[in-house]
Amino acid sequence: MILPARRISPVFWLENGLPTVQINGVPTGKMPEAIDALVISLKTRSCPVVEATQQSLAALSWLQQQGCKQIYFKYCSTFDSTAKGNIGPVTDALMDALDTPFTVFSPALPVNGRTVYQGYLFVMNQLLAESGMRHHPVNPMTDSYLPRLVESQSTGRCGVVSAHVFEQGVKAVRQELARLQQEGYRYAVLDALTEHHLEIQGKALRDAPTGNGRFWSGDWPGPAVGARKR
Repeated sequence: MILPARRISPVFWLENGLPTVQINGVPTGKMPEAIDALVISLKTRSCPVVEATQQSLAALSWLQQQGCKQIYFKYCSTFDSTAKGNIGPVTDALMDALDTPFTVFSPALPVNGRTVYQGYLFVMNQLLAESGMRHHPVNPMTDSYLPRLVESQSTGRCGVVSAHVFEQGVKAVRQELARLQQEGYRYAVLDALTEHHLEIQGKALRDAPTGNGRFWSGDWPGPAVGARKR
């Protein structure tokens, strides 16, 4: 787990049965083996893009040295970023380092009123661009359509896996992810209106044959917790 802010604790993962350690900044030593999740907190949400990618790649390198099999890039459920980044550039840097051709964006956090429908991000039933985030002093959010936001700051095309597909179950989601990748999409935004949708995300992404099983991105608890549940 790579986290672009220090203030958020891994409480969701702990509540879902994942022994978790959170570290501020890129560490240098080794961690105990009896841990399921390692969280590295960085101040990369609004810093220069080069700095954000360098710190994130350093964190990735350390996590790989600890034997981490899955990497999860966490960002805010309001997708705080601009056309310059930093969500897109960091995602691309991590994908390139992991040789991952395709990944997903899942910022939804229904328990806090953040949902995604048809690729549009809502904050307490308001479109993101019509919420208070529109006037954010650092990262003003003036667009609610996540694929457009992703493409404005990334290097590839972004599709959507709709809530309708999630209602059809894990197999349908995997088929849609595979279709998007085959058609040349580099990313997919995942709809989520309920906690059940997040669980379906995790189950669909766990060991998925489309390159998703190794690197995901989103907010707590996101697909990662869903993948933990059986």
